Amino acid sequence: MRAALAALLVTAAVATSAPALAQSTEVNVYSYREPGLIQPLLDQFAEETGIKANVLFAGDGLIERVASEGELSPVDVILTVDIGNLVNAKELGITQPIGTGALERVPEAFRDPDGHWTALSLRARVFYASKDRVTETALTYEDIAKPEWKGRLCTRPGDHVYNIGLVANRIAVWGLDKTRTWLTAVRDNLAEPPTGNDRAQVKAILSGTCDLAIANTYYMGLMLNNEEEPEQKQWAAAARIIYPDAEGAGTQVNVSGAVLSKHAPNGQNGEKLIEFLLSDEAQLLYANGNYEYPVVPSVAPSELVASWGTLKADQTPLTEVAAHRAEAAALIDELKFNEGPQD
Repeated sequence: MRAALAALLVTAAVATSAPALAQSTEVNVYSYREPGLIQPLLDQFAEETGIKANVLFAGDGLIERVASEGELSPVDVILTVDIGNLVNAKELGITQPIGTGALERVPEAFRDPDGHWTALSLRARVFYASKDRVTETALTYEDIAKPEWKGRLCTRPGDHVYNIGLVANRIAVWGLDKTRTWLTAVRDNLAEPPTGNDRAQVKAILSGTCDLAIANTYYMGLMLNNEEEPEQKQWAAAARIIYPDAEGAGTQVNVSGAVLSKHAPNGQNGEKLIEFLLSDEAQLLYANGNYEYPVVPSVAPSELVASWGTLKADQTPLTEVAAHRAEAAALIDELKFNEGPQD
Protein backbone atom coordinates (compact mmCIF):
# COMPACT_ATOMS: atom_id res chain seq x y z
CA MET A 1 0.00 0.00 0.00
CA ARG A 2 2.88 2.33 0.79
CA ALA A 3 4.36 1.69 -2.64
CA ALA A 4 1.04 2.42 -4.34
CA LEU A 5 0.64 5.72 -2.55
CA ALA A 6 4.22 6.65 -3.32
CA ALA A 7 3.40 6.29 -7.01
CA LEU A 8 0.36 8.52 -6.65
CA LEU A 9 1.74 11.30 -4.51
CA VAL A 10 3.82 13.78 -6.44
CA THR A 11 6.34 14.59 -3.75
CA ALA A 12 5.99 12.12 -0.88
CA ALA A 13 4.81 8.66 0.14
CA VAL A 14 2.19 8.43 2.86
CA ALA A 15 1.57 5.24 4.83
CA THR A 16 -2.03 4.33 5.58
CA SER A 17 -1.53 1.19 7.64
CA ALA A 18 -1.64 3.42 10.74
CA PRO A 19 -2.93 6.92 11.47
CA ALA A 20 -0.86 9.43 9.55
CA LEU A 21 1.79 11.21 11.61
CA ALA A 22 1.92 14.97 11.77
CA GLN A 23 4.85 16.65 10.03
CA SER A 24 5.57 20.18 11.27
CA THR A 25 6.86 21.35 7.89
CA GLU A 26 4.46 19.54 5.55
CA VAL A 27 0.86 19.62 4.41
CA ASN A 28 -0.85 16.89 2.38
CA VAL A 29 -3.19 18.04 -0.37
CA TYR A 30 -5.64 16.21 -2.60
CA SER A 31 -6.45 18.39 -5.60
CA TYR A 32 -8.99 18.19 -8.41
CA ARG A 33 -7.42 21.31 -9.87
CA GLU A 34 -4.83 20.98 -12.61
CA PRO A 35 -1.17 20.99 -11.52
CA GLY A 36 -0.31 23.90 -13.79
CA LEU A 37 -2.68 26.17 -11.91
CA ILE A 38 -2.17 25.00 -8.34
CA GLN A 39 1.55 24.26 -8.21
CA PRO A 40 2.70 27.91 -8.49
CA LEU A 41 0.50 28.74 -5.50
CA LEU A 42 1.87 25.87 -3.46
CA ASP A 43 5.44 26.77 -4.40
CA GLN A 44 4.88 30.33 -3.21
CA PHE A 45 3.29 29.04 0.01
CA ALA A 46 6.33 26.85 0.67
CA GLU A 47 8.70 29.73 0.01
CA GLU A 48 6.90 32.01 2.46
CA THR A 49 6.15 29.52 5.24
CA GLY A 50 8.68 26.72 4.88
CA ILE A 51 5.75 24.26 4.69
CA LYS A 52 6.07 21.79 1.82
CA ALA A 53 2.90 20.63 0.08
CA ASN A 54 2.67 16.95 -0.90
CA VAL A 55 0.05 16.81 -3.63
CA LEU A 56 -2.09 14.12 -5.21
CA PHE A 57 -3.81 15.34 -8.39
CA ALA A 58 -6.83 13.50 -9.83
CA GLY A 59 -9.79 14.40 -12.03
CA ASP A 60 -12.36 12.71 -9.80
CA GLY A 61 -12.86 10.33 -6.90
CA LEU A 62 -10.76 12.12 -4.29
CA ILE A 63 -13.63 12.94 -1.95
CA GLU A 64 -14.78 9.32 -2.05
CA ARG A 65 -11.18 8.25 -1.46
CA VAL A 66 -10.98 10.31 1.73
CA ALA A 67 -14.28 8.85 2.94
CA SER A 68 -12.94 5.32 2.43
CA GLU A 69 -9.63 6.14 4.11
CA GLY A 70 -11.46 7.27 7.23
CA GLU A 71 -9.36 8.26 10.21
CA LEU A 72 -6.31 6.75 8.50
CA SER A 73 -6.45 9.37 5.76
CA PRO A 74 -3.20 11.29 5.27
CA VAL A 75 -4.85 14.31 3.63
CA ASP A 76 -5.09 17.73 5.26
CA VAL A 77 -6.72 19.88 2.57
CA ILE A 78 -8.89 19.01 -0.42
CA LEU A 79 -8.94 21.51 -3.29
CA THR A 80 -11.87 21.07 -5.65
CA VAL A 81 -14.23 22.75 -8.08
CA ASP A 82 -18.04 22.97 -8.06
CA ILE A 83 -20.27 23.66 -5.08
CA GLY A 84 -21.62 20.12 -5.34
CA ASN A 85 -18.23 18.66 -4.40
CA LEU A 86 -17.80 21.01 -1.44
CA VAL A 87 -21.24 20.28 -0.01
CA ASN A 88 -20.83 16.56 -0.70
CA ALA A 89 -17.59 16.50 1.28
CA LYS A 90 -19.34 18.02 4.29
CA GLU A 91 -22.32 15.67 4.00
CA LEU A 92 -19.99 12.65 3.88
CA GLY A 93 -18.55 13.75 7.22
CA ILE A 94 -14.96 14.11 6.03
CA THR A 95 -14.53 17.80 6.89
CA GLN A 96 -14.07 19.95 9.98
CA PRO A 97 -14.54 23.68 10.62
CA ILE A 98 -11.72 25.82 9.25
CA GLY A 99 -10.34 27.84 12.14
CA THR A 100 -8.62 30.68 10.32
CA GLY A 101 -10.18 34.13 10.54
CA ALA A 102 -9.32 34.60 6.87
CA LEU A 103 -12.72 33.08 6.05
CA GLU A 104 -14.21 36.44 7.01
CA ARG A 105 -12.68 37.80 3.79
CA VAL A 106 -15.12 35.65 1.81
CA PRO A 107 -18.72 36.88 1.32
CA GLU A 108 -21.19 34.78 3.31
CA ALA A 109 -22.88 33.51 0.13
CA PHE A 110 -19.67 31.76 -0.88
CA ARG A 111 -18.72 29.89 2.30
CA ASP A 112 -20.27 27.30 4.54
CA PRO A 113 -22.15 28.84 7.48
CA ASP A 114 -20.42 26.33 9.77
CA GLY A 115 -17.00 26.95 8.27
CA HIS A 116 -16.59 23.48 6.73
CA TRP A 117 -15.75 24.82 3.27
CA THR A 118 -14.87 28.06 1.57
CA ALA A 119 -14.74 29.27 -1.99
CA LEU A 120 -11.32 30.29 -3.28
CA SER A 121 -12.32 31.72 -6.66
CA LEU A 122 -15.45 32.46 -8.67
CA ARG A 123 -16.32 31.19 -12.15
CA ALA A 124 -19.19 32.95 -13.91
CA ARG A 125 -21.52 31.22 -16.39
CA VAL A 126 -22.24 33.80 -19.03
CA PHE A 127 -23.40 34.38 -22.60
CA TYR A 128 -20.91 34.46 -25.47
CA ALA A 129 -22.48 36.61 -28.20
CA SER A 130 -21.54 36.76 -31.86
CA LYS A 131 -19.86 40.07 -32.64
CA ASP A 132 -21.39 40.01 -36.12
CA ARG A 133 -24.95 38.82 -35.50
CA VAL A 134 -25.92 39.94 -31.99
CA THR A 135 -26.58 43.62 -31.36
CA GLU A 136 -27.77 43.31 -27.76
CA THR A 137 -25.34 44.50 -25.11
CA ALA A 138 -27.40 43.43 -22.09
CA LEU A 139 -29.47 40.28 -21.60
CA THR A 140 -31.26 38.52 -18.76
CA TYR A 141 -31.74 34.81 -18.19
CA GLU A 142 -35.40 35.25 -19.11
CA ASP A 143 -34.45 36.85 -22.44
CA ILE A 144 -32.95 33.68 -23.90
CA ALA A 145 -36.32 31.92 -23.53
CA LYS A 146 -38.00 34.46 -25.84
CA PRO A 147 -39.07 33.58 -29.43
CA GLU A 148 -36.49 35.85 -31.05
CA TRP A 149 -33.73 33.46 -29.94
CA LYS A 150 -35.25 30.38 -31.55
CA GLY A 151 -32.57 28.39 -33.35
CA ARG A 152 -29.85 30.74 -32.15
CA LEU A 153 -28.65 29.23 -28.85
CA CYS A 154 -26.07 26.57 -28.10
CA THR A 155 -24.70 24.98 -24.94
CA ARG A 156 -22.97 21.85 -23.74
CA PRO A 157 -25.14 18.95 -22.47
CA GLY A 158 -27.54 19.87 -19.71
CA ASP A 159 -26.39 17.13 -17.35
CA HIS A 160 -22.88 18.56 -17.09
CA VAL A 161 -22.17 20.01 -13.63
CA TYR A 162 -21.82 23.53 -15.08
CA ASN A 163 -25.37 23.51 -16.43
CA ILE A 164 -26.78 21.65 -13.45
CA GLY A 165 -25.39 24.47 -11.33
CA LEU A 166 -27.06 27.09 -13.53
CA VAL A 167 -30.45 25.34 -13.43
CA ALA A 168 -30.15 24.78 -9.66
CA ASN A 169 -29.50 28.50 -9.26
CA ARG A 170 -32.63 29.32 -11.26
CA ILE A 171 -34.70 26.95 -9.09
CA ALA A 172 -33.34 28.62 -5.97
CA VAL A 173 -34.27 32.05 -7.34
CA TRP A 174 -37.51 31.34 -9.25
CA GLY A 175 -38.85 28.06 -7.92
CA LEU A 176 -39.33 24.81 -9.82
CA ASP A 177 -42.40 25.70 -11.90
CA LYS A 178 -41.03 28.87 -13.43
CA THR A 179 -37.68 27.20 -14.05
CA ARG A 180 -39.41 24.32 -15.86
CA THR A 181 -41.21 26.75 -18.17
CA TRP A 182 -38.00 28.69 -18.79
CA LEU A 183 -35.82 25.64 -19.43
CA THR A 184 -38.40 24.20 -21.83
CA ALA A 185 -38.24 27.38 -23.90
CA VAL A 186 -34.44 27.46 -23.75
CA ARG A 187 -34.34 23.85 -24.98
CA ASP A 188 -36.60 24.70 -27.90
CA ASN A 189 -34.46 27.74 -28.78
CA LEU A 190 -31.34 25.60 -29.23
CA ALA A 191 -29.81 25.50 -32.69
CA GLU A 192 -29.00 21.79 -32.28
CA PRO A 193 -28.94 19.11 -29.56
CA PRO A 194 -26.34 20.13 -26.99
CA THR A 195 -22.96 18.51 -27.44
CA GLY A 196 -19.28 19.18 -26.81
CA ASN A 197 -17.60 21.29 -24.16
CA ASP A 198 -17.72 25.03 -23.48
CA ARG A 199 -15.04 25.84 -26.05
CA ALA A 200 -17.02 23.95 -28.72
CA GLN A 201 -19.95 26.31 -28.16
CA VAL A 202 -17.76 29.33 -28.92
CA LYS A 203 -16.43 27.56 -32.02
CA ALA A 204 -20.07 27.10 -33.08
CA ILE A 205 -20.52 30.87 -32.99
CA LEU A 206 -17.64 31.33 -35.44
CA SER A 207 -19.05 28.67 -37.76
CA GLY A 208 -22.48 30.31 -37.71
CA THR A 209 -24.23 27.37 -36.05
CA CYS A 210 -25.54 29.63 -33.30
CA ASP A 211 -25.43 33.28 -32.28
CA LEU A 212 -25.37 32.99 -28.49
CA ALA A 213 -23.62 30.38 -26.36
CA ILE A 214 -23.72 29.58 -22.65
CA ALA A 215 -20.21 29.02 -21.26
CA ASN A 216 -17.88 29.91 -18.40
CA THR A 217 -15.95 33.16 -18.63
CA TYR A 218 -12.45 31.78 -18.09
CA TYR A 219 -12.58 29.85 -21.37
CA MET A 220 -12.31 33.18 -23.17
CA GLY A 221 -8.93 33.79 -21.59
CA LEU A 222 -7.78 30.21 -22.14
CA MET A 223 -8.69 30.36 -25.83
CA LEU A 224 -7.20 33.79 -26.45
CA ASN A 225 -3.90 32.63 -24.97
CA ASN A 226 -3.81 29.11 -26.40
CA GLU A 227 -0.47 28.82 -28.21
CA GLU A 228 -0.76 25.07 -28.80
CA GLU A 229 -4.07 25.34 -30.69
CA PRO A 230 -4.00 28.84 -32.21
CA GLU A 231 -7.31 28.27 -34.04
CA GLN A 232 -9.00 28.72 -30.67
CA LYS A 233 -7.97 32.36 -30.74
CA GLN A 234 -10.19 32.77 -33.81
CA TRP A 235 -13.11 31.18 -31.98
CA ALA A 236 -12.73 33.58 -29.08
CA ALA A 237 -12.24 36.59 -31.35
CA ALA A 238 -15.64 35.95 -32.93
CA ALA A 239 -17.50 36.47 -29.65
CA ARG A 240 -17.93 38.95 -26.81
CA ILE A 241 -19.15 38.27 -23.30
CA ILE A 242 -22.49 39.41 -21.91
CA TYR A 243 -23.06 39.03 -18.17
CA PRO A 244 -26.64 37.81 -17.64
CA ASP A 245 -28.76 39.94 -15.30
CA ALA A 246 -25.90 42.39 -14.82
CA GLU A 247 -28.45 45.12 -14.18
CA GLY A 248 -30.59 42.90 -11.95
CA ALA A 249 -29.81 40.27 -9.32
CA GLY A 250 -26.52 39.36 -10.96
CA THR A 251 -24.85 36.53 -12.86
CA GLN A 252 -24.82 32.95 -11.61
CA VAL A 253 -21.41 31.83 -10.35
CA ASN A 254 -19.87 28.57 -9.31
CA VAL A 255 -16.65 28.24 -7.35
CA SER A 256 -13.42 26.48 -6.73
CA GLY A 257 -12.90 25.86 -3.05
CA ALA A 258 -11.22 24.08 -0.17
CA VAL A 259 -12.10 21.90 2.80
CA LEU A 260 -10.05 20.90 5.84
CA SER A 261 -10.06 17.13 6.30
CA LYS A 262 -11.72 15.81 9.46
CA HIS A 263 -8.71 13.66 10.33
CA ALA A 264 -6.02 16.04 9.05
CA PRO A 265 -2.70 14.99 10.61
CA ASN A 266 -1.30 18.47 9.91
CA GLY A 267 -4.45 20.48 10.58
CA GLN A 268 -2.67 23.68 11.58
CA ASN A 269 -0.62 23.63 8.41
CA GLY A 270 -3.80 22.95 6.44
CA GLU A 271 -5.40 26.04 7.94
CA LYS A 272 -2.28 28.05 7.13
CA LEU A 273 -2.54 26.92 3.50
CA ILE A 274 -6.21 27.94 3.25
CA GLU A 275 -5.37 31.27 4.88
CA PHE A 276 -2.64 31.80 2.29
CA LEU A 277 -4.99 30.92 -0.58
CA LEU A 278 -7.32 33.68 0.63
CA SER A 279 -4.53 36.26 0.81
CA ASP A 280 -4.35 39.10 -1.71
CA GLU A 281 -1.20 37.58 -3.16
CA ALA A 282 -2.73 34.15 -3.83
CA GLN A 283 -6.00 35.61 -5.02
CA LEU A 284 -4.08 37.54 -7.67
CA LEU A 285 -2.30 34.36 -8.72
CA TYR A 286 -5.68 32.64 -9.09
CA ALA A 287 -7.00 35.56 -11.11
CA ASN A 288 -4.04 35.68 -13.46
CA GLY A 289 -3.45 31.95 -13.70
CA ASN A 290 -6.86 30.75 -14.87
CA TYR A 291 -8.82 33.92 -15.68
CA GLU A 292 -11.18 33.32 -12.76
CA TYR A 293 -12.51 35.94 -10.36
CA PRO A 294 -11.03 36.43 -6.90
CA VAL A 295 -13.55 35.50 -4.22
CA VAL A 296 -12.14 38.24 -1.97
CA PRO A 297 -14.02 41.37 -3.09
CA SER A 298 -11.10 43.75 -2.50
CA VAL A 299 -8.90 41.91 -5.02
CA ALA A 300 -9.38 42.92 -8.66
CA PRO A 301 -9.54 40.43 -11.54
CA SER A 302 -6.81 40.37 -14.15
CA GLU A 303 -6.72 43.14 -16.75
CA LEU A 304 -7.89 40.75 -19.46
CA VAL A 305 -10.88 39.56 -17.42
CA ALA A 306 -11.74 43.13 -16.45
CA SER A 307 -11.79 44.07 -20.15
CA TRP A 308 -14.84 41.81 -20.65
CA GLY A 309 -16.96 43.89 -18.29
CA THR A 310 -17.87 43.97 -14.62
CA LEU A 311 -19.11 40.85 -12.89
CA LYS A 312 -22.02 41.41 -10.53
CA ALA A 313 -22.24 37.98 -8.90
CA ASP A 314 -25.62 36.65 -7.86
CA GLN A 315 -25.63 36.49 -4.06
CA THR A 316 -27.92 33.50 -3.63
CA PRO A 317 -26.12 31.42 -0.96
CA LEU A 318 -24.39 28.47 -2.58
CA THR A 319 -25.79 26.21 0.12
CA GLU A 320 -29.27 27.01 -1.25
CA VAL A 321 -28.15 26.37 -4.81
CA ALA A 322 -26.59 23.04 -3.84
CA ALA A 323 -29.83 21.98 -2.18
CA HIS A 324 -31.55 22.14 -5.59
CA ARG A 325 -28.94 20.25 -7.63
CA ALA A 326 -30.82 16.95 -7.54
CA GLU A 327 -34.02 18.75 -8.62
CA ALA A 328 -32.10 20.43 -11.42
CA ALA A 329 -30.68 17.16 -12.71
CA ALA A 330 -34.12 15.54 -12.58
CA LEU A 331 -35.67 18.47 -14.46
CA ILE A 332 -33.05 18.28 -17.19
CA ASP A 333 -33.84 14.59 -17.62
CA GLU A 334 -37.61 15.18 -17.48
CA LEU A 335 -37.44 17.72 -20.30
CA LYS A 336 -35.08 15.55 -22.38
CA PHE A 337 -32.92 18.65 -22.69
CA ASN A 338 -30.06 16.78 -24.31
CA GLU A 339 -32.27 15.78 -27.23
CA GLY A 340 -32.58 19.42 -28.25
CA PRO A 341 -35.66 21.27 -29.60
CA GLN A 342 -38.93 19.37 -29.42
CA ASP A 343 -41.39 21.66 -31.14
